[in-house]
Amino acid sequence: MPTSPSLRERTAEADAPVPSGPPNQGEGRRTRPERAALLRRIGLRVLALAVLLGSWQLVTALQLWSPVLVPSPAAVWRALLETSGTHDGVRGYQGHTLIEHLGISLRRILIGAGAGVAAGLVLGVLMGTLPWVRVVLEPAVAFLRTLPPLAYFSLLIIWFGIDEAPKLWLLAIAAMPPVAVATASAVASAPTALIEAARAIGARRGQVVTSVVLPSALPEILVGVRLAFGIAYSSVVAAETVNGLPGIGGLIRDAQRYNQSDTVVLGLFAIGISGLLIDAALRLLSDRLAPWRSHV
Repeated sequence: MPTSPSLRERTAEADAPVPSGPPNQGEGRRTRPERAALLRRIGLRVLALAVLLGSWQLVTALQLWSPVLVPSPAAVWRALLETSGTHDGVRGYQGHTLIEHLGISLRRILIGAGAGVAAGLVLGVLMGTLPWVRVVLEPAVAFLRTLPPLAYFSLLIIWFGIDEAPKLWLLAIAAMPPVAVATASAVASAPTALIEAARAIGARRGQVVTSVVLPSALPEILVGVRLAFGIAYSSVVAAETVNGLPGIGGLIRDAQRYNQSDTVVLGLFAIGISGLLIDAALRLLSDRLAPWRSHV
């Protein structure tokens, strides 16, 4: 014999949330204004790129400068084809294709900048949590941050030779300071109320750092990581000035010696485009790990 629902069951049914909107509409789907704004941004960027390419072609067509100084888009395209395969028995540039040169440089950046980011995180946490460590290390970190890479690259060559070690050290030293500064600042400005609440419920110092301080500082740390990889990427040409072939920076330096400006411009495009892709990947990682922060 069926029984009537109890008062508690009726109350729970009445308090249950009522779904709103169409049943098949996903929460992550963009609204119409957001899609329109995205299309406008894409359209503006495509238009800006078209204007840039058109201006470049116009300048080279009018022959305002020598082709050695300003190569035409067609010349850079021919350089791309020549360095991407085998032509007249010559494979790529100096025996390696463009993608191989770029891949070797990316490996150096990943290892060197990765080590610098890891060291910067450790130093930043220590500087942000221990005042005496900040007093001791902050001048040294600021000193390294102001040095251009070429200023100490010669010293690294004297210490480590001309193989891979000085290149990796240079990229690591270039990437470490921005991460250390960003991490120390973010850790030091962690909300005091959250730290005191964690201590009040019995959290140890290590637990406070890992469970409260670092999650709160994560957005600023990720910005520092993006800056570090950008600085390391801009330093790759300096890192590959000595014995840099194969490598995209070595390709640029070698082509510069022979006034092959089309190959130099091609190498710059390769660095810039791959750098944009790396930055986009870091922004995506930042959006996943810190979705509450808006990015520009």
